[in-house]
Amino acid sequence: MKNYISTGSKTLSALMVSAGVLFAPAMLGLAPAAHAAATSAVAGLPDFTELVDKAGPAVVNIRTTERLKMQGGQGMPGDEEMQEFLRRFFGGAIPTPSPGGKAPRGRRQAPDEQVQRGIGSGFIISADGYVMTNAHVVDGADEVYVTLTDKREFKAKVLGADARTDVALLKIDGKSLPTLTMGDSNKIRVGEWVIAIGSPFNLENTVTAGIISAKSRDTGDYLALIQSDVAVNPGNSGGPLINMRGEVIGINSQIATLSGGYNGISFAVPIDEAMRVADQLKKTGKVTRGRIGVQIGELSKEVAESLGLKSAQGAEVSLVEPGGPADKAGIRAGDIILKFNGTVINRSSDLPRLVGGTALGSQATITLWRKGAQQDVQVTIAELEPDKTAKAKAKGEGAKPKAESANALGFKVSDLTPLQKRELDVEGGVVVDATEGAAARAGLRQGDVILQLNNIDIRDAKQFNAAVGKLDPKKASVVLVRRGDVTQFVSLRPTAK
Repeated sequence: MKNYISTGSKTLSALMVSAGVLFAPAMLGLAPAAHAAATSAVAGLPDFTELVDKAGPAVVNIRTTERLKMQGGQGMPGDEEMQEFLRRFFGGAIPTPSPGGKAPRGRRQAPDEQVQRGIGSGFIISADGYVMTNAHVVDGADEVYVTLTDKREFKAKVLGADARTDVALLKIDGKSLPTLTMGDSNKIRVGEWVIAIGSPFNLENTVTAGIISAKSRDTGDYLALIQSDVAVNPGNSGGPLINMRGEVIGINSQIATLSGGYNGISFAVPIDEAMRVADQLKKTGKVTRGRIGVQIGELSKEVAESLGLKSAQGAEVSLVEPGGPADKAGIRAGDIILKFNGTVINRSSDLPRLVGGTALGSQATITLWRKGAQQDVQVTIAELEPDKTAKAKAKGEGAKPKAESANALGFKVSDLTPLQKRELDVEGGVVVDATEGAAARAGLRQGDVILQLNNIDIRDAKQFNAAVGKLDPKKASVVLVRRGDVTQFVSLRPTAK
């Protein structure tokens, strides 16, 4: 008789079993009370059986196909290794050419052949057949099929998909279908038990369990995801993350992995955001979001202190779209946006979500920090569209005065030419001719343009070098630097001379 024991360190009980020794709790020195407590702790673990029985029927398997164009009689363009990879991961659905590119006997190869493209998961949100899944599950598919736990299969219509949130809404022709209850992702707590149901590796109706590891994990401009340690693998995408009350709190969407498989970190789209997206997809087939026309970055602690802010909260404006809503409202590169309609911007990623969810054409109040003072500006929300890039250039034509020697911050600078000022749309500033010391270590380089030093506008090289010469070497200073289209603050400490 074989004993199967883990290859890691063996427990005392495992060693005793492997040696054929029978034991009782008292043999391990456990008092009856301690044994009872241990038994009680085990008995207190969550039981997911009723939860799975209730939620399972509303979780579906999603299969997508695409039309593969045959070329030269070959069943699949590309090398044999790629064909083998697709056969392994898609269960033999990819047609395999016979030697010489001929179709198997008794079967005529069609010019276009429908082949399986991928497997995912989803869940039913209404009894009349609305199904929610990930946008990446149905992206590029020609046909989508939804299979229920009772083996009924429906051809689904994709009503819409939103890549920014990775949410898609499908519709199948069904009646009195099982559904899941939507929860409130704003009320989740780190450490609470959750389960995932889906089709990892095409293994339908697979249940995995774990806890919520973190909330509001930033992975994108418009979405803060729920992190959990629930086992999620390829095929789980689009399936529900469910709390102990049987409510959906998220849609399993991403994993953090080095191998392509589960590594203990998975991410889910919060259901509140997913439902808002689904409502728009149901009504119009697309999602509209607001924008104000700025490019932003995270505010560091060093820069915040140098600018006179008490904490590193806010979004640093690095680029303002010419003619955009922010430009018309008077917002400039280098401003720090502290609040949007009274809501504090704790991290820069908060701003796109707040702006994106604001009604188009409405007026919003933006509180910003500029040159040591706080002020409010009114901005009109426009519709989000492909990013526009300013065409200003950092360099221009024309002769420049001879560069000064490197100052205490490590800059060799010279005045901007009139042409450069026009191209950059600035009234002053200096261009960096060379860097060393602190400036070089910070990654600043030739061609950068310095617009401010410690909230003071820079007019020319003489004024800039004079101001640097008066800096306290014991304190960090901050310069506002423009490189191409992007403007940002950089914290530097002057070198004592």
